[in-house]
Amino acid sequence: MSHGYGAPQDPQQPQQQPQYSQYPPQQPFGAPQPQPPHQQQQPKRSWIARHKVLTAVGAIVVLGVIGAAVGAGGSGDKDKGKDNTAHSGTKSDAKGGGKTGEKAGEKAEEKKEQEAKPAIAGEGDFQVGGDVKPGTYRTTGNTDGMCYWERAKDSKGELDSILANDNVSGTSYVTIAAGDKLFKSTGCKDWTAVDEKAKGTPPGGPLKGDGGMFKVGVDIAPGTYKSSGNTDDMCYWERAKDAGHGIDSIAANDNVSGSAIVTITAKDAYFKTTGCKDWKKTG
Repeated sequence: MSHGYGAPQDPQQPQQQPQYSQYPPQQPFGAPQPQPPHQQQQPKRSWIARHKVLTAVGAIVVLGVIGAAVGAGGSGDKDKGKDNTAHSGTKSDAKGGGKTGEKAGEKAEEKKEQEAKPAIAGEGDFQVGGDVKPGTYRTTGNTDGMCYWERAKDSKGELDSILANDNVSGTSYVTIAAGDKLFKSTGCKDWTAVDEKAKGTPPGGPLKGDGGMFKVGVDIAPGTYKSSGNTDDMCYWERAKDAGHGIDSIAANDNVSGSAIVTITAKDAYFKTTGCKDWKKTG
């Protein structure tokens, strides 16, 4: 422990004193002190005389201890202030984190709402690049072949203007190319944009024979399927490489009476079925 300038340095310890059966209680300074019982050894100095120097040293020690305690208390207060500051910072960070989480949640909701909005709503003619962006789109829930769509290379409205078209029952996928000029939709449900590379877990069970188009790996799993009881060549099926609906898009197709058996490969992009009985997976 550090002492002030001129303070006594490390006073020597008193000699070992005889132990008494009961240590004399300390009296107020200056009051007469009781004497220890008589011993046969040489008489010692009085208790006051023996402790006078120690009392002075004790006062210095007490002051030193008080000073250390005060210093420790001040340090503790500072540390407490630091702890409070750190704790306050934690609360601030927690609040900031909460706000960040809320903002992230709001952005996720906005993105979800935007994705839920149809890319092509209602009926009419849509200019490619202006009203609708190039890409692949899906419409579903159509009935009785009343949905008609068309990709056109110009807006003349002539037969030669048509690049691809179809009448749809159930679901249809269409890829609008960057070179297309016009997309027409009549009597169809709203169209939503889809990711061509998306994969999923196809549902099991029978496949609707008049369900329209099914994306392989998402709506339908690769395998062998059978449709029975078809009449008058009204069942049409098609394995497609893409959703362009051109001649080059067709990998294989057929009009069927009776039973039809088709093996859909993992390389196929879509399977189309119209006017057929339901398909059951056989392999």
